[in-house]
Amino acid sequence: MNKIIKIALLSIGVLATTTACSDDFVDREFYQEVQQGPLKTENEVVSFVRGGYDVMRAKEYYGADFLAYGEVRSDEMYSNLAGGYYQNVMNYTMLSNDPYAVDTYSRIYELVGKANIVINTDMATIEGTDLNRKNAKYAQGQAYALRAIAFFDALRLYGQKYIANGKSLGIVLPLKYDPKAMMARATIAESEAQIEADFTKAIEIMTANGSAASVIKTELTVNSIKGLMSRFYLYKGDYAKVRSLTNDLIGKYSVVSAALLQESFRYTLNGAAPNSIFELAVGINSSLSTSSYRQRLNPNGYGNIVVNASTEAAYNNNDIRKTFITTLSGQKYLSYSSNSSGIGKYTQGVGADNIKMLRYEEILLNGVEAELNGGDPAKALAYYNQVITNRGLTAATTVDMPALKLERMKELLGEGVRQWDLRRWGDNVPRPAGAKTDADLNAFPIPRQETDKNGTLVEPNPGYDNSK
Repeated sequence: MNKIIKIALLSIGVLATTTACSDDFVDREFYQEVQQGPLKTENEVVSFVRGGYDVMRAKEYYGADFLAYGEVRSDEMYSNLAGGYYQNVMNYTMLSNDPYAVDTYSRIYELVGKANIVINTDMATIEGTDLNRKNAKYAQGQAYALRAIAFFDALRLYGQKYIANGKSLGIVLPLKYDPKAMMARATIAESEAQIEADFTKAIEIMTANGSAASVIKTELTVNSIKGLMSRFYLYKGDYAKVRSLTNDLIGKYSVVSAALLQESFRYTLNGAAPNSIFELAVGINSSLSTSSYRQRLNPNGYGNIVVNASTEAAYNNNDIRKTFITTLSGQKYLSYSSNSSGIGKYTQGVGADNIKMLRYEEILLNGVEAELNGGDPAKALAYYNQVITNRGLTAATTVDMPALKLERMKELLGEGVRQWDLRRWGDNVPRPAGAKTDADLNAFPIPRQETDKNGTLVEPNPGYDNSK
């Protein structure tokens, strides 16, 4: 196909590329650049949404780096610096032009740009039948959820919630395609309100235009959006809403058994594991190969993200999850390919395992925490036991916050959430010897291309070379 659109993204001026298959879409040779015009067909709308999933799968985002940020700045994993990966992230020595800060920012706002094209399309003008317009509207609901995810991820990385000398700034919130617009950063409260509004709008639109019972794992559904909302509200500390969303999802999925746990992360069960709520489709043809997260975890790749010895020691010997960790030459790996199936998480040789964005076990653990904070302790215990008894452990008679925190570490190891758990709990986030200690550096730097742009309204984060 040569029907390619290059989109100038709002606030960062990055060109993003997507493809479409309808004959009436903008038809240009690959070297020609045109301003994005209105979407006209269901296929075009759906293509932009699928393009959003593709952006999320990029190595600078959920394909590798965004997950790594949640691990190397935590108490459970670290970078051994093989290949130089994540040294500046782990040691808090990034500058405002650091590739990690710049490239992930660009990918996040590339996702925002694609979502905004769909969100601002008048679905009444979509050509074809009423069913075409209904399907396009459903895809528009997914676009709202994609934008919510992007804003939430940007807020966690670049927002000032966990720094010492900030102004309570959140992120830039572009809500429409306008390559000439200059926007300032919203506050944290305004950023959180927009994320909540986008998630809520997504559910409203998708419920009205599709099946709320959809079980497709590789695209956003009403249920997967509710699950992602529970993660957001947990981060925000709104336990009542986490309890409500957990109740909505109970029984719609199942905790994977100990016997199936290893396979649930493998290519063989892409899109089919009973505990999977949302995953990014990868597969052989779309694998990131040497750029994949698998390569970061596996000693047969770069093997640069490894497990702390204290993390392994936290597992009971009967816990099936302990078998995920392989020790070689004194280092502990969460992924090891000793044969065709491998041991651990993300073991497929070229990185063809789907990226697990949300599992039912996380929903239950969200529910445990929410019930322990103003809810029903008995319900918290029931959720907790659903997880641990499927890991080879005896059912507990009580559960408290220390037990919940430990269980989240053991169950979600390597899945990119630990840093954010520690920060929202107010717990210590350890730094390696020699790392900078300035608390302002908890937030990533706003890329210099944003703060140095002529006429920019974007303020930098304190503590970096572009601070004002």
